[in-house]
Amino acid sequence: MALLFNDLLTTTALRTPDALALTARQQTYSYAALAMAVQRAAQGLLALSIESQTRVAIYLPKQGETVVALFGAAQAGAVFVPINPILKPPQVAHILCDCNARVLITSTDRLGMLATVLNNCGELQHVILIDELPLPSPIGQPHFVVHRWRDFGNSVASQSSRVVDKDMAAILYTSGSTGKPKGVMLSHRNLVVGATSVAQYLDNCASDRLLAVLPLSFDYGLSQLTTAFSVGASVVLLDHLFARDVIAAIASEAITGLAAVPPLWSQLADLPWPERAVSSLRYITNSGGAMPRSVLSKLRGSLPRTRVFLMYGLTEAFRATYLPPEELDRRPDSMGKAIPNVEVLVVRPNGSLCDAEEPGELVQRGSLVALGYWNLPEATAHRFRPPPDHARDIGVNETAVWSGDTVRRDAGGFLYFVARRDETIKTSGYRVSPTEIEEVVLASGYAREAVAFGVPHPILGHAIAVVATPTDARANIENALDYCKQQLPAYMVPAHFEWRTHLPRNANGKYDRALLIAELRGLFGTL
Repeated sequence: MALLFNDLLTTTALRTPDALALTARQQTYSYAALAMAVQRAAQGLLALSIESQTRVAIYLPKQGETVVALFGAAQAGAVFVPINPILKPPQVAHILCDCNARVLITSTDRLGMLATVLNNCGELQHVILIDELPLPSPIGQPHFVVHRWRDFGNSVASQSSRVVDKDMAAILYTSGSTGKPKGVMLSHRNLVVGATSVAQYLDNCASDRLLAVLPLSFDYGLSQLTTAFSVGASVVLLDHLFARDVIAAIASEAITGLAAVPPLWSQLADLPWPERAVSSLRYITNSGGAMPRSVLSKLRGSLPRTRVFLMYGLTEAFRATYLPPEELDRRPDSMGKAIPNVEVLVVRPNGSLCDAEEPGELVQRGSLVALGYWNLPEATAHRFRPPPDHARDIGVNETAVWSGDTVRRDAGGFLYFVARRDETIKTSGYRVSPTEIEEVVLASGYAREAVAFGVPHPILGHAIAVVATPTDARANIENALDYCKQQLPAYMVPAHFEWRTHLPRNANGKYDRALLIAELRGLFGTL
């Protein structure tokens, strides 16, 4: 039985060593081969004299070395920090500095991209490059040692520190409404129980083949690995440019399970599905935002024998609810009910339970609740609190996640999303901080004031809009957007940008986001 994150792989490798675990581009790994590669990576990290809970950052696209690095760091007793490969250097530097990463695993090209920002990451001591390309010329004197992946595992290293299931295994960075991305600390128990819980309601088994199209820095994307490995299934990694590439991979690889976010489902729904893809795909899952009814209808028409699971979750607690496929026709707008090993409460501001159909805050209890935010005690104290008194076990020091999301529960116990309390923008499956976008717009030099917010969009869930006041008559929207494109990943670049002579404020003197959202709600049509 797996107790630690890395046990999900090694336990299965002992049970079915020759079974196919991973396909990455042109490489395939059996469970035994993958476990051996992970062991070598762990030995390599230990040879660097890393200590228990040392942060190991991984800045790579989806490939075999990425998976090996994730599990190798955990096996060495370190904490892995996967970084979304589409993030730009300033954002990568923030994560490296914020989590005090001592080790960075990346490629030579990516190291070159980071050359101007790594001097600010004083804790960084080791950079491990997975390729053999010539080193880029460093800017300034590097304070870290560069190693090559091929040399890993050749050194004799000491034993890893003893780790228990309550220890931190990973830090996943997620944007909030108050600025820079926050690091969510996940324990080994969070990751293992999350994998087994999801595998339980998806009925995953060793014959499944999962297509991993989401970033492994995203809890939903990482779950494709953990869920598959927990049952001895195989995973196919795919970095796709077009939606049709996903369908082609499903057909050629005989994929049985696909997880995606609403924007990708919207694209897939408009494409033809060959019979080879239709016949193999046993189930699909959606999270990261609500799937529009029209998209759901098209997908069900194209995939009549495929089970559809609609899910809701927070990075702070992985997964909260799912709607069983047999309930889709009766409750297409429902979030469903709590997944195994989770209790979901709907509470009033005073902590008492809401009645049926009464809106209240979603509070999640159970084994999936994260350890808190890295190095943010105030934010942790606000979001991670004891559950309401009536739900608390006597004598147990328990923490629940108070989501900030307003939901309601019907008489049958099914949940429905009502509203998000904070200002975080949910777009393309990502949670985006409006403050982070505003800071970039202001740094462009073209805007004196700026307000970023989300407005409903039929494909993205929400599109990012910016309303700003120009610095002078020469300020140009096109130039401001070009600057945003240089500084931000594509999903954070504003879809709408406009100048105004002044920005509305509320009675407290704050920018009136609600008024701006109301004014521009229909910008991308009615949903």
